[in-house]
Amino acid sequence: MDHLLLCHITKNVALSVEESEKILSYFNYHEYGKKEHLVLEGQPCKQLYFVIKGSLRMYFTDEKGMEQTIQFAIENWWMTDLMAFQRGGLSEFSIQTIEKTQIMQIQQETLEKLLLEVPQLERYFKNIYQRAYAASLLRVKYLFTMSKEKFYDYFSSKYPEFIQRIPQKILASFLGFTPEYLSELRKKKHTERSKIL
Repeated sequence: MDHLLLCHITKNVALSVEESEKILSYFNYHEYGKKEHLVLEGQPCKQLYFVIKGSLRMYFTDEKGMEQTIQFAIENWWMTDLMAFQRGGLSEFSIQTIEKTQIMQIQQETLEKLLLEVPQLERYFKNIYQRAYAASLLRVKYLFTMSKEKFYDYFSSKYPEFIQRIPQKILASFLGFTPEYLSELRKKKHTERSKIL
């Protein structure tokens, strides 16, 4: 399992055998069942998670008690409440498994030690965070500028694995739809594809 983490890192930075072994010694492997919480809103977020297999979601609960999903992580993706993780504060979000999930995780204090011992990881995480930030900005832009149908088309073409794996209610909250609207939209798309075939 841990080789997947190293493969992902070495796509961005070169590592010696010693550095690879050191990195793995700082991470812990965990398995979680479906719908298990790794972090709850209002609690400390002390871990950074790398998904080996499965999927995670980050969400908050609004004043009406509705869950609003803001981020996903599937294989080879990272997830944490970055602000709480870096500053040692309480999380603004909950992190939950969507399906059975295997992860590698590291604590904030441990990560700081690791970055001192393997400095090129700074560049790796810089690249990861920059890509994640750019993707979140695009999502916000598309939410405001695209019609719901065009946003769904864009998302399903860019991330087809999400459409298949993520439950409709969770996917709808991420896209800013009601589950009922997403259901109708999917029926419409299915009907359109059937006519083409």
